Amino acid sequence: MTQHVKETFAGSVGPDAPPAPAALAAKVRTLAPSMTRSMQRVAEAVAGDPAGCAALTVTGLAELTGTSEATVVRTARLLGYPGYRDLRLALAGLAAQQQSGRAPSVTADIAVDDPIADVVAKLAYDEQQTLADTAAGLDTVQLGAAVAALAAARRTDVYGIGASGLVAQDLVQKLLRIGLIAHAHSDPHLAVTNAVQLRAKDVAIAITHSGSTGDVIEPLRVAFEHGATTVAITGRPDGPVTQYADHILTTSTARESELRPAAMSSRTSQLLVVDCLFVGVAQRTYETAAPALSASYEALAHRHHPRGGTKR
Repeated sequence: MTQHVKETFAGSVGPDAPPAPAALAAKVRTLAPSMTRSMQRVAEAVAGDPAGCAALTVTGLAELTGTSEATVVRTARLLGYPGYRDLRLALAGLAAQQQSGRAPSVTADIAVDDPIADVVAKLAYDEQQTLADTAAGLDTVQLGAAVAALAAARRTDVYGIGASGLVAQDLVQKLLRIGLIAHAHSDPHLAVTNAVQLRAKDVAIAITHSGSTGDVIEPLRVAFEHGATTVAITGRPDGPVTQYADHILTTSTARESELRPAAMSSRTSQLLVVDCLFVGVAQRTYETAAPALSASYEALAHRHHPRGGTKR
C-alpha cells in the first residue's frame, strides 16, 4: 500500500509572494472561517474598508478592531503578507483600484419582498463576485499539477454529495466526452468500494464546499492510502478533507442567506474549477480529445436536429 506525502498547501500558510490587492477580499472570505474571532475582526475590517485601514498604523488598526498588535500582525501573515507594512501597501493599492472603478449598484442581499428584477440583478452580481473571488484565489500551480494527473490517469473517480454531487457529474461527463475513463459517486458505500480498487496511476477527486463532508472524505482517504493521486475542491483549505489531498483547489466562500444557501454560491465556484480542469486536460490531450469531442457531437447531432418532422 503506497502512502503519499501530502504537498504543503501554500495558501494556508501564505504564498511565496504576497497576493495581489485584487485577491485580498477573496483571501479574506476563504480564510475567515478558520480564523479566531479577533483575527476575523481584523480581516473583515481591512476587506470592508481598505482605504481607511491603509491609513492606520498597526496600533490604530488594533484599537479600531478591539484586538492587539500581535493579532493584527498574525492576521496579515495568515493572509499571505510578511508583515503589517506589506498588508498596508496592498490595502492602499486595493483602495485605489476601487476608486478608479465603478461601485456595484446593488448588493447580494436579497429580501423576501424584492421585485424579481432586483433579484436578477443581485444574483448576477453575486455570481460574478463568486467567480472573480475563486479565480483570484485559485492556486495555478496546484491546478496545473491536478491537470497533469488527470491527463495521465488510467481512471478518475469523483466524489460529491448533494449540490457537489451535481458538479461531480458535470466533471465526469466532460472527461468522458474527450475519451477518458471517469466515474461520479454520490453513494458513499459505492464510493468507498470503488476507491479500494484505485492505484498509483488513478486519480480521485473530492468535491466538498465545507471540507468536512464525511461521505466524501472517507473514499478520498481510501484512495489516498491505495496510492491514487488525490485532489480536493473545497472552500476550506484547512478542512479535514485536505489531510488526504495531494492537490488542493480552493473555491470562494460566499456569504449564506436564508434565501440563498451556500449550495448555490459554492456550486458556481466549483463549476469554474471543474471547467478549468477540463480545459487544461483537453489542452494536454488535444490529439485524442478533439476527435473524441467531434465523435460525441456527431453521435448526438440527430437528437438536436431530427430529420423531418416538426421541431419540438
